[in-house]
Amino acid sequence: MFTGIIEAVGHLRRIERRGDDIRLTVASGKLDLSDVQLGDSIATNGVCLTVVERLTDGYVADISAETVSLTGFNHYQVGQVVNLEKAVTPSTRLGGHLVSGHVDGQARVVEVTARGQATEYWLEAPQALARYIAHKGSIAIDGVSLTVNEVNGERFRLTIVPHTSGETTLPLLKVGDSVNLEVDQIARYLERLMQQTATVQATAGVSLAQLARAGFIR
Repeated sequence: MFTGIIEAVGHLRRIERRGDDIRLTVASGKLDLSDVQLGDSIATNGVCLTVVERLTDGYVADISAETVSLTGFNHYQVGQVVNLEKAVTPSTRLGGHLVSGHVDGQARVVEVTARGQATEYWLEAPQALARYIAHKGSIAIDGVSLTVNEVNGERFRLTIVPHTSGETTLPLLKVGDSVNLEVDQIARYLERLMQQTATVQATAGVSLAQLARAGFIR
């Protein structure tokens, strides 16, 4: 589990193709690896990766074919800069929102505009994911926890303040680029609960009002 508050920016030192899978070597920049053990998780551009080898200035991780197909790792090249965050501990401040590192898909940058000291980005999400994106809701872009400031169909707007720009790879984004997208977990669970509620109603003829009267919901 992560918070979406980026700790360091690193880069991809080596990409080794192993059939449909990838073995990745990441140069970790200023990320403190002193407490990282084999098997620990590090979010790399928002993708939860397991450390299989720790180096003095980086780490090695394996990426499955499924993860490759859903994320930017299907087109990243050696030298690609990446946002890095170690997994949270019980004492970690939750400065962003709960991020699993399980990327749902990719969004495309469609507009970049300077607004005073900040920068606005309009992105377009796949139709299947757009329904989870809400005005003032949380979203993770390349592992960065951000607030959605506006939604228009499948497009949504983000406003990036200077501090976030200075600590992440976001300033490198340009129109046409793709980013790793993880929607808010609460939205996914809520949809699942609503689907099950609808199924119960359809199969048992039970209404929400009846469930409330019986004390099952409030």
